[in-house]
Amino acid sequence: MLKITNLSKKFKKRMILDDINLELTFGNIYGFIGANGSGKSVFFKTICGFLKADGGTVALNDEVIGKDIDFLPELGVLIEKPGFIENYTQFENLKYLAQINNTVHDEDIKATLEMVGLNPDNNEKVKNFSLGMRQRLAIAQAIMEKQKIIILDEPFNGLDKQGAAQIKQLLLELKSPDRLILLTSHIAGDIEELSDYIFEFSAGKIVPVNL
Repeated sequence: MLKITNLSKKFKKRMILDDINLELTFGNIYGFIGANGSGKSVFFKTICGFLKADGGTVALNDEVIGKDIDFLPELGVLIEKPGFIENYTQFENLKYLAQINNTVHDEDIKATLEMVGLNPDNNEKVKNFSLGMRQRLAIAQAIMEKQKIIILDEPFNGLDKQGAAQIKQLLLELKSPDRLILLTSHIAGDIEELSDYIFEFSAGKIVPVNL
C-alpha cells in the first residue's frame, strides 16, 4: 500500500497540496483530474520523492519516502515533458536507461517498443520524432522494466484517437494485483474509462469522485 498522510506542499505563499490523506492499494488504477495548475504534477513529484514535502509523509509498505528510502522503488514515471538524448535512436535511449538497473535485455526493449506502437526496427534519431512518437517512447521507458508502480502524467498528450486507444488497452493489460497505476488527464472520459477510483484536485485538496 502507498499511504499518504497529512501531505502538504506550497510554493511561496500558495498552498498547492493541503493536508492530503490517501491510501492507494496495489491492483488498482487511480485516476486524478483537475485544471492545469491544480497540483497534479506537484503531487506526483512529491509522492515519488522528487520534491520534498513541507509536511506529512508518503510511505510504501511502512517505509517513509525521504527517510527510510529516497524514492519510490520499482517506479516507472512520466511527468511533464519527457527528456531524451536527441541524437540517439529510440532503442539507444531505452538501452541507455536500461543499463542503470541492468534488468532487461535488448529483446525486452524491442518488445516494449512494439507494445506502445513504435516500430522496433526504426533507426531514426529521436530529434526527428513527432510529439506522438515521443509520448509513446516516454511510456515505453516507464514500463520496460515491468515496474510495480507506474505514474503517468497526461499519457495521452500528442496521441491521435487510435494511439490513445492503443495505450488505454495496454494500461488495462498491465493492471495486476502486484502493480499500482496512477494517471492524470485533462480529459475526464479517458480517466473514467480506465480508473477504479477517481480523485479531483480542487483548492489544494484531493476529493473522491463517484464513478
